[in-house]
Amino acid sequence: MRVRVRAFAALREALGFTERLLTLPEGATAADAIERLSAEHPTAGLVDRRFAVAVNRAYAGRQAALADGDELALIPPVSGGAGRPFEIVDGPISLDEVAQRVLAPERGGVTLFAGVVRGVTGAQQTDHLEYEAYAEMAEPVFAAIAAEAQARWPAISAVAVVHRVGRLEVGDVSIAIAVAAAHRADTFDACHYIIDRVKQAAPIWKREIGPDGSAWVEGPESTITD
Repeated sequence: MRVRVRAFAALREALGFTERLLTLPEGATAADAIERLSAEHPTAGLVDRRFAVAVNRAYAGRQAALADGDELALIPPVSGGAGRPFEIVDGPISLDEVAQRVLAPERGGVTLFAGVVRGVTGAQQTDHLEYEAYAEMAEPVFAAIAAEAQARWPAISAVAVVHRVGRLEVGDVSIAIAVAAAHRADTFDACHYIIDRVKQAAPIWKREIGPDGSAWVEGPESTITD
């Protein structure tokens, strides 16, 4: 099968092309395409570079399956936005910084959601939480969920998801989600959808610690749509 590969900015210069066709075996993934490009362009240093991938103009994980005629985009960190769009961090989350990741002159509506550690759940008091994540898998899952949201609401032009791990005190921000579009309407629904899917599908675990001891909080079985 043949896939159209597009490269931008520093990646375009490193690879020496803006767009090219790449022949791959049936069933190949984005990771397979990147491995092939790395072998054909060893001086580009793809193994050591930070970049996101998109399949058919939607962010996707590197294990996303490719089909004949697909477009695979290699996207370096964008100018004007600090950090990657999908990230696990081990320090405090700045809501302003997360919002900056999706801001652009043509985007007039940004919805920002923050999940904050609460001190009481029902009748149970919480002293602090401990979050653990399989970061190498969680970040591509964030990208896949963002792609799901953009497929449902095509007006959405940018998404950022940042989740914190480690010990979090009451009042700390555990997750921040920013959704941007030209206008605000769909950003609210998309943000709601994304937080629900993150809770359902991302490999992130939470331990609640309180006066009566500690316990891992488990939700439904994880799922990601194809």
